[in-house]
Amino acid sequence: MNSKNPINRIIRLFLGLFLFAVGIVMTINANLGLAPWDVFHKGLSSTFSITMGEASIAVGFIIVIIAFFLGERIGWGTVFNMYFIGYFIDILMLNNLIPTFDSYFLRIFMMFGGMFVIGCGSVAYIGAELGSGPRDGLMIALTKKTNKPVSFIRNAIEISALLVGYLLGGTLGIGTVIMSLSIGYFVQFVFKIFNFDVNNIKHRYIDEDIVMLKEKFIR
Repeated sequence: MNSKNPINRIIRLFLGLFLFAVGIVMTINANLGLAPWDVFHKGLSSTFSITMGEASIAVGFIIVIIAFFLGERIGWGTVFNMYFIGYFIDILMLNNLIPTFDSYFLRIFMMFGGMFVIGCGSVAYIGAELGSGPRDGLMIALTKKTNKPVSFIRNAIEISALLVGYLLGGTLGIGTVIMSLSIGYFVQFVFKIFNFDVNNIKHRYIDEDIVMLKEKFIR
């Protein structure tokens, strides 16, 4: 798919966001423990009587604002990521579109399959070159501000989300540990399958579109 074509980029973006949501719901329905961010979302969901998707949207919105004030540029993909992943999660969960299993083997398969699908979603939405997701944007912004290694910042964010989510009533399990340690490797594996190199990505940001529109209509 030609990512330079605006229509193709939008299609690729939404395909990626939907796949990302499918992967998240697969890991949730595996019922082996939630990933760190989903522990946080579950905690918020339980505390404020909102859906997991609504919790994801609210957290994404706050993170986008924080990242913006830390100097991170925002793309349309960032905004759509913030809203539509949560929206797709609710559609999938409220309509029971992703199955659950009693078999421990099938639940493990579901969890690992979910991480693989998340990797596929990442390739699709990042490859649209319309901006990084809110949580990735926060990681990048904090890395720039603190001059700490990406691994340190990523782990600090994930652990913080996990701890706060747990205190709010989020669900932990063996799957939480497995996903915390292996999700990065799954994403990297999918990137290798698709020969996807993030160093070749050149995102287009909202401020660039604003400048373009000003130049076009205000002469």
